[in-house]
Amino acid sequence: MVVDAPTPSEAGDFETQDLLINVGPQHPSTHGVFRMVLEIDGEVVKDLVPYIGYLHRGAEKLCENFDFRQGIGYMDRTEYLAAHNAELSYVMAVEALAEIEVPERAQWIRMILCELNRISSHFMFLGAFGVDVGVFGTPFIYAWREREAVIDLFEEISGDRMMYAYFRPGGLAWEVPVNFEERVREVLASSRQGVKDFDGLLTENEIFIARTKNVGVISAEDAIEIGMSGPSLRASGVPLDLRKTEPYMYYDQLEFEPITAEGGDVFDRYLVRLKEISQSIDLIEQCLERLEAGPIMAEKMPRMLRLPEGEAYMRTEAPRGEYGIYMVSKGGNKPHRVKVRSACLSNLQALKQMSVGQYVADAIIILGSIDIVLSEVDR
Repeated sequence: MVVDAPTPSEAGDFETQDLLINVGPQHPSTHGVFRMVLEIDGEVVKDLVPYIGYLHRGAEKLCENFDFRQGIGYMDRTEYLAAHNAELSYVMAVEALAEIEVPERAQWIRMILCELNRISSHFMFLGAFGVDVGVFGTPFIYAWREREAVIDLFEEISGDRMMYAYFRPGGLAWEVPVNFEERVREVLASSRQGVKDFDGLLTENEIFIARTKNVGVISAEDAIEIGMSGPSLRASGVPLDLRKTEPYMYYDQLEFEPITAEGGDVFDRYLVRLKEISQSIDLIEQCLERLEAGPIMAEKMPRMLRLPEGEAYMRTEAPRGEYGIYMVSKGGNKPHRVKVRSACLSNLQALKQMSVGQYVADAIIILGSIDIVLSEVDR
């Protein structure tokens, strides 16, 4: 005798159970020692919990136990992909407390190096992000080629490829090489070609567009409320760029406008960074036109800096957003308190909101589109 199988109504509803997926803390898709736990229903993310702190080394407290110059090296290690930008906020805070006037030539060189660091950092993002999306290894090789050109120049100037410690309160550690302008223009020519390569490789790539358009969307209102900054904020249509809205050094003498997008999705966060490379090239060329001979260090700088009592907060537009240093002095040769305002930590707060409702594979590229540096998040 043949028995018919029960219908779903007779058998009762099937039960489903959400799964927890642990990504990290050393997963290749996490861009550093970072962990996130995904709660998924099938392939859809229902919840996301980020875990940070794996790279905490006490950089802020260490700076409080060394003199004002020794702290520069610890700033390099919080933002190792844009160390010049991290150094800048720190030395500007010291200069504000000490009321030090930096020579004009030193300021222009600082601006050139910070924009070059923005270029190298954004190329690093483009390469890693291309791999995240699944466009194989070609983007990474292209990006590494352009980044190496910049890093080679930094090595010629500072002697180091990553942790430069080249900025000093009052100016620069030493003069740039005699062929500085010529080498900078060579690097800019290479970077300009790199932008064209990525336009053809990713921007117009149908697979790349399908993977990134309308994925990980965050509105301008939500981005502002969370405290996002940098390209991740401007991709949502907010034209906030500290170089323009709160000019420091000589940025108010340069012609440029903040680069924005309207969609606030993964593709827009990629595109804003790509366009910012071209913008930085233009800014550097404007700086070179204004660079003249002169001193690179403020006059009568003592061998040991001793600052009066006071406090200062200096923020700059680093490649990932607002990088700020809050410094308190109670007199003497050491800061009483140093606090780093991390752009990456603030931008990371949006990860859950961007990812819930998306597919698991999309959560990986959403994380990549924020462009975090975990040593800056954890410090």
